[in-house]
Amino acid sequence: MSGEQRQWGGRFEGDMDALTREYTAGVDQGLYEYDIAGSVAHARMLGRQGIIPQGDADAIVAGLAVVLEQFRRGEVTWRPELEDIHTHVETLLREQAGEAAGRLHTARSRNDQVSLLNRMLVRQLCDDAAEACRAFILVLCDLGERHAADPMPGYTHVQRAQPITLGHHLLAYGEMVLRDRERFQQCRERANVLPLGSGALAGSPYPLDRSMVAAELGFAAVSRNSLDATADRDFAAEFLAACAITQMHLSRLAEEVVLWASAEFGFVKLPDGFATGSSIMPQKKNADVAELARGRTGRVYGELLNLLTNLKGQPLAYNRDLQEDKEAIMAASRVVVPTLRIFAAMVPQLVFQLGRMREAAAQSFSLATDVADYLVKKGMPFRDAHGVVGRLVRECEERGCELNELPFAVYREASELFGEDILALDVDSALAARDVPGGTAPVRVRAAAAELRGLVPHRGPHPPTPSPAAAGEGE
Repeated sequence: MSGEQRQWGGRFEGDMDALTREYTAGVDQGLYEYDIAGSVAHARMLGRQGIIPQGDADAIVAGLAVVLEQFRRGEVTWRPELEDIHTHVETLLREQAGEAAGRLHTARSRNDQVSLLNRMLVRQLCDDAAEACRAFILVLCDLGERHAADPMPGYTHVQRAQPITLGHHLLAYGEMVLRDRERFQQCRERANVLPLGSGALAGSPYPLDRSMVAAELGFAAVSRNSLDATADRDFAAEFLAACAITQMHLSRLAEEVVLWASAEFGFVKLPDGFATGSSIMPQKKNADVAELARGRTGRVYGELLNLLTNLKGQPLAYNRDLQEDKEAIMAASRVVVPTLRIFAAMVPQLVFQLGRMREAAAQSFSLATDVADYLVKKGMPFRDAHGVVGRLVRECEERGCELNELPFAVYREASELFGEDILALDVDSALAARDVPGGTAPVRVRAAAAELRGLVPHRGPHPPTPSPAAAGEGE
């Protein structure tokens, strides 16, 4: 590679070793939109501030518009010797704008340019993830309302504990994904700070109008410290952390789909469009979507640990290690966003076996706590009531029956506080009794679904990431 093609070749002689060229190449081929948008804003500012001639600024902006269309039409051949997207854009710009193209890099370092691209990328990926979360939340709200009164067993320690409703269970994931969405939105806010103008590490000696560039690119503020702006990637690590937590939530739901679809549970039948079969056992229908979501969670965790480990040993300011950040954040996004989208499509297609779930909700002495509460409401201390009901459960085990199948005489022998109304206790009355905010009573589940839906407007709070589509338009 000749010195003329390198952006840093003045003091170097000869060609770069092919192994070095391949090893140091970036993975940012698809990020031309962000790079060109940043260059357009920078060139316009340079011209307006008189840092470069206005005619050169106009030629750069017009040339970048042509380069953008070349990328969009697929006319650009990736050349590994040009290292990264920034050099590709500048090389193509030189063909369009001639000598003026050489002025684009005035008052700009590759370091603050890379940081700008990364922040624009994370900002967009946060928007994509937040939107995918929103869509899934709305699906869960619909299902929560539809199944607000359909009983199922609630579990602790993977053992039946108390009756809940299917709607209540699904809305629990709605709350989790709501917090996931908020994490992506908050990450976006912290990423939405313009680093351009920080130079290599110390700032710029030119009279830059950083606020102008920030406004054109949709940034809420400009960075206060040039070292921090060029050297840190905590916004990228935060994005990966948000991805990891989101994928963890999806993996928990995936695990439940796998369990519920088994013959042992029998709570759901898998839709054909989201399942696969066995190559040898014709009867099998496998929850492959859920299993893959569960399995890919480790990949997202790995990218978070990857970047945190990358950052922990770097002194200020920029180091080439930081090139690895883009691959990590794009890899995590390629898992999380499609998983959110396929779950939003798959979960409504699950065929819930409501009769089986109702039956299971009444088994395994799931009404034991309600029987204890009955005694407490009659004046017995809860610990005493707990002991009484424990003995009744033992009696049920010996008789091979459920609590609501015991003869009244057995209840009466256990405590004189029992009246015959204890025999009317069932799953539906147990559900209705939990009529408190956050409870599983059907009326509360419907209210929770409506409230959750109101927290996710159909349009996001942020404007779309500025596009350089109008890069040829002068000001």
